[in-house]
Amino acid sequence: MVALHIRDPVTAAPNEKAPLVWVLHDGKPGMASQALGLAEATGFPFVEKRLSARQPWAWLPPQLWLAPLRAVSEGGVRLAPPWPDLVIGCGRHSAMPALAIRRASGGHTFAAQVQDPRVGRDEFDLLFVPEHDRLRGSRAVVTCGAIHRVTPARLAEERGRFPALAELPRPIIGVMIGGPNRSYRLGLDRLAAIAEAIAGILRTGGGAAVVTPSRRTGAAGVALLRDRLAGLPAEIWDGTGDNPYYAYLAIADALLVTADSVSMVSEAAATGKPVHIIELANNRWGGDAKFGRFHSMMREAGITRPFAGHIESWSYSPPDDTARAGMLLRDAVLARLEQKRRV
Repeated sequence: MVALHIRDPVTAAPNEKAPLVWVLHDGKPGMASQALGLAEATGFPFVEKRLSARQPWAWLPPQLWLAPLRAVSEGGVRLAPPWPDLVIGCGRHSAMPALAIRRASGGHTFAAQVQDPRVGRDEFDLLFVPEHDRLRGSRAVVTCGAIHRVTPARLAEERGRFPALAELPRPIIGVMIGGPNRSYRLGLDRLAAIAEAIAGILRTGGGAAVVTPSRRTGAAGVALLRDRLAGLPAEIWDGTGDNPYYAYLAIADALLVTADSVSMVSEAAATGKPVHIIELANNRWGGDAKFGRFHSMMREAGITRPFAGHIESWSYSPPDDTARAGMLLRDAVLARLEQKRRV
């Protein structure tokens, strides 16, 4: 089933016919939020398409998909015309289908990709890449961090959907926990130390904590957090019911974010609130230089600081990358459509 998203009509120019827009992603939260965030920032209505790879293509890297439009489907339904005016993708499973759509449309479809697709770079009309990726070129739009869906309007709306959060004692610490990946380790011992640090802040300074784990945190990690923060004013989302992620960002006075996610750090930075980075040990392969460049850039910009066991206060101007990227893409697509109408 497709999901149709309609943006606020005041973002559209009078008498301007909105283009048909598809947003492709594989359902992973980090990929989906970036693709949807870019689409929302254009102000265009769009259709969200969550893709899954079919067998035997799911066993192969997308670069080897001989027929990308046969390799993926949305709920078992293949992608088919009428092709969109704009396709936005993020993630390895969206890049080849996006290019296949562009080819099938005879070049009519404007193809935009978030993050370095590593394939077909010269075929995409625009690539939106974070600065630490180092991909450059005439088609590359460089952003400070990850594109996201955090806006003042969304934060206000989500805060209103969870009125019980307003009853928590202040100051409120928003804690965003990730998990192990190819660059970082986050075992139960480190997670226990993080939980004890949060508990210590609450015991000595008062206030409350709202904690959102990721899928990579794991059930054992969530259970550990609940055990170590039991009896304290701490709310931990267990992955069931409505997701309070944006409400946590909205209600928090300061944020703690584990170092393993560029997306979570970028989303936290969009609030303009102090963002403390919880350092993690590098994995046995020595970590990822891209993460190092990203965290150095955020520190030097005065946006983040390492978490030193206590909450600090500082201010900065939130990056406007997502809004800037969305307007740039919007203008490029409308210019392309206007050029085609004149031919």
